[in-house]
Amino acid sequence: MTDVDQSDRRGLLRAVKLRALVRDHLGRDVDAQLGAFPPGAALVESDTAWVLLEDAPDHGLGAAVAWAVRHGATRVQVLAGRDTGLLARRAAGLRIPVTVWHVEGRSLLPAVVEPPVIAPAARPEHLTLIPTIVVAGATPVVEHGVVTGEVRGLEVCRVVDDPHGGAVRLEVGVGAHDREAFAIIHGDVPTPDALAGVVQAVADHRRPDAPAHPLHRLAPERLLRWQVEQDPSALGLATLVPIPPPVPRPNVKDRVPCSAIGRRDDGRRVLVVCSVGVDLDLVPYAIDARLSALQEDTGPGAEGVGEVWLVMPPRDLVPVTVELAALAEPAMSPVPFAA
Repeated sequence: MTDVDQSDRRGLLRAVKLRALVRDHLGRDVDAQLGAFPPGAALVESDTAWVLLEDAPDHGLGAAVAWAVRHGATRVQVLAGRDTGLLARRAAGLRIPVTVWHVEGRSLLPAVVEPPVIAPAARPEHLTLIPTIVVAGATPVVEHGVVTGEVRGLEVCRVVDDPHGGAVRLEVGVGAHDREAFAIIHGDVPTPDALAGVVQAVADHRRPDAPAHPLHRLAPERLLRWQVEQDPSALGLATLVPIPPPVPRPNVKDRVPCSAIGRRDDGRRVLVVCSVGVDLDLVPYAIDARLSALQEDTGPGAEGVGEVWLVMPPRDLVPVTVELAALAEPAMSPVPFAA
């Protein structure tokens, strides 16, 4: 069986599953228009789209809403077997009515909205290695309790606990496998010297005029954020400060938008969300980033976050992104940025 045949068969099975779930939930036969939806299955009945998310449901809300709008639906029912609490939280930030259901066998249960993630603080002993990161020329970053060092948005080191003795150490490398290989090959090199060498090598490859190289292609959204940080005035901002993602990043290689808080000359704050490539889940991610920023900004003197700007290369600003940005509440502003 070819890959095409397997894909067609998988799509057919998912369509059958969706139709059965909707039929059992409504208690009647479903006379609906099925449409192609590779991450799962989708159908439209009357003015309602029913969308089953099977592949990476935590990143599927934007695609589900985009499909629904393109097929003339005014309401969306999203079905998934996991991550439904996160989907429900993000769906609440959309103008179009979206209901999220948790698939349990052949039953649909209303999703329970998960509150925004509260990021743990980094352990004090991990923070003590920040000066080593700085001396080597990397930028220290603390996200969800993890201390790392970055060069132009790319992680080049991470503070970890030794799995055997429990001692805190700084591992050098891009990603877990690279850190392990680096330790095997360069275990006798003092960490500050080793890190400084990696910092220089990565910086050379992440220049705008550098030849094509894998180190330039990794984490392009963070490279874009770093570029905007160097000159916030290019976006009409006085300052720009990175903030952690609303949920922990899975790894270095996956492309995930990243955020920062900007401040205008008049003091008003703007949430900036950077992305590279056409990402249908950018708007749901930005909704979550705004919720996370608002959660952190509480107490006396809290200023709140005003506008949300979706910053991306001009080539990646496609009509569907504009449509989804307009469906956010409040609406978001796509901003092309040529690095």
